[in-house]
Formats: sequence, structure tokens, C-alpha cells
Amino acid sequence: MHLLQWKMGSAIGPLYLVASSQGLVGVYFKKQSAPLIPSLQGTDPAVKILKQTTQELGEYFLGKRKMFEVPLELNGTSFQKKAWKQLSKIPYGKTFSYKDIAAKIKNKNAFRAVGTANGKNPLCIIIPCHRVIAANGTLGGYSGGITIKKKLLALENN
Repeated sequence: MHLLQWKMGSAIGPLYLVASSQGLVGVYFKKQSAPLIPSLQGTDPAVKILKQTTQELGEYFLGKRKMFEVPLELNGTSFQKKAWKQLSKIPYGKTFSYKDIAAKIKNKNAFRAVGTANGKNPLCIIIPCHRVIAANGTLGGYSGGITIKKKLLALENN
């Protein structure tokens, strides 16, 4: 698979975007092994996807975008994809518990598995795993750290 990477500055620090010619593969807080491109110019389909993602995330951080339209290329198990699809349905500015997500995928006892799938979500922010909290109302974990999770939730609640 032909992957390209772009480093984007954001309100929460650098983000590393990885795309194939089919769609966005990941949004990460650390550099990945895919080649870093020097600019968002060119006709390569992966570059176009990285450019669209950069624009959409920029709008999100300005509070002007609540839904993402960039094409995604999800790589995961069927359960992970089902959980991630449900995460994508959490409305902007709202939070759901792992238990809520498990119930919505019709497997109410799978809240731990939902937590594991959430932790493996390669498309943070785009698939809003920051909107998932523990059933007792605590924030739980986040791949970028709790400070970044708090910033994202605060951004969505302004």
C-alpha cells in the first residue's frame, strides 16, 4: 500500500496525517513510518486526501466544522470497524460511555472490548474517540493524553 504522511500544526500540537490513494488511514500524535511529504502540492491522490484532511481539521479547530467528509480507509477487525462506526455517530459536543456504545452495537456486555477498540482507533478526532468516557463520568484514557482530551471536549463545548 502506497502511504504518505503530512505533519500538521494544530491547536493541540502537531498531528501526523497518513493517507493512501483510497483514503485517510490515520491521525496520530507521533510520527509514523510512512514517508513525510514536503508540501501538499501535486496530483497524487494521497496528497489530495492529506490536503482535504488538513483543511477539514483546520476548520474543526476553528469551531467551523462538526462533521468530517474526507474519505477514510479503515484497517481493523470487523468488531473494531463496527465500534468505530458507532463512535462516528456520537454528536459533536456530546459524550457517550463505553457501555452506551456497546449497547448501540447490540452487545451490551462488550464495553471492555469497545474500550479496547476505542484505544486502537487510528483516526483520532475524525472518529471522535475523545467523546467516549467511563460510565461513572470520568474521562478514561486517550491516545494523546487526558490534557488533549480535555482540550478537544472544551473546544466542542464552546
